Amino acid sequence: MFEYFPGNYVWNLSVNIALGMGAAMGEIDGASRDLRSLAEQGDDAGTEAFFNAWRQAAERLIAMGEADAALGRPFSAAAKHHRACAMLMTAERMQSPGFEPRRQAYARMLETFRRGVDLAGSPCEFIDIPWEGGSFPAIFAPAPGANATTPCMVFCNGLDSVKEMVWLSGAARAFAERGVSTLMIDQPGSGGALRLGGHAAVVESERWAGAALDCLLARPDVDPRRIGVAGWSLGGFFAPRAAAFEPRFALCVAWGANHDWGELQQRRLRREGDRPVPHYWNHVQWVWGTEDLDAFMRLAPRVTLNGVLDRIRVPFLVTHGANDRQIPLEYAQRTYEQAVNSPHRELVVHTVETGGAEHVGADNLAIPRDLVADWVAEAFGDMQA
Repeated sequence: MFEYFPGNYVWNLSVNIALGMGAAMGEIDGASRDLRSLAEQGDDAGTEAFFNAWRQAAERLIAMGEADAALGRPFSAAAKHHRACAMLMTAERMQSPGFEPRRQAYARMLETFRRGVDLAGSPCEFIDIPWEGGSFPAIFAPAPGANATTPCMVFCNGLDSVKEMVWLSGAARAFAERGVSTLMIDQPGSGGALRLGGHAAVVESERWAGAALDCLLARPDVDPRRIGVAGWSLGGFFAPRAAAFEPRFALCVAWGANHDWGELQQRRLRREGDRPVPHYWNHVQWVWGTEDLDAFMRLAPRVTLNGVLDRIRVPFLVTHGANDRQIPLEYAQRTYEQAVNSPHRELVVHTVETGGAEHVGADNLAIPRDLVADWVAEAFGDMQA
């Protein structure tokens, strides 16, 4: 993984995620050059300075994009807005939940993303999915010529991602190129569901995944027999759990095998392995809606796939990085081994030689992204044969 901030995994992960979303190295360097001494102080210290520097860089890009738009150059304008969106998103995810300016940054990110989509004429439909008396937001990206025979993937977030990150990563484009539509969701505990709706995460992911599936079943441009579910990072728990208890899903992908996230929290208390974000314990309590660390640690053991995976009876892909410093490779092996009733299960481990060896392929996102898209398209194709 590219280490712009030597020795600080959390900050380097943010840089690599931003690059995976299309941020430009020169613009990252311009925003980050003066932050290296702060990164030496640990994960949490200096995050406000990081926020200010990256947010200012994003605003410069937005202004440049609007200048392009005024000259009748919508595609150049859209590209700059999307790079700004990646920088705003990265700045926001680095902050403590109680850092008030992150609210404004998130709102600005949403505005910037939509502006970029509109300028480029991208085929994105913004929808709200009804769920248990409320709703959560989603983006539907159709494959070209989508109709009643077009398969679709429900793609859920991890612990700290948002649906716009999924879109900027190129996942929806990769699916669309292969004839598969994508519904990217901010499920409870993530993105707009958490930040705007106040919906904390729930262990029973089949509840919100079923609501997303119901939304797709009502559409005339989705094949009701070929709807799958995928998730990256903590989505590597949510997606298999959903497929296990929601039999209407036709296939499942765990992009990063988060087999026993509850056990992992005990390891992190012992400072084993790396963490995804600064202010980690505040972040997980916010995501899960617990009042303190003790309450969170009582909840965490429920976040496990042990005793669940034998319920999966559809094709199942598990993909993992050999050098994942957050989620042990042994978790991927456990997930694969326990899915004994899947008619077609596959475990793909990405190495340093192939690329994609870090957490969800942060070192080279294109490697797992294209593998997942190919596998999904082939599995859906087999269903049609």
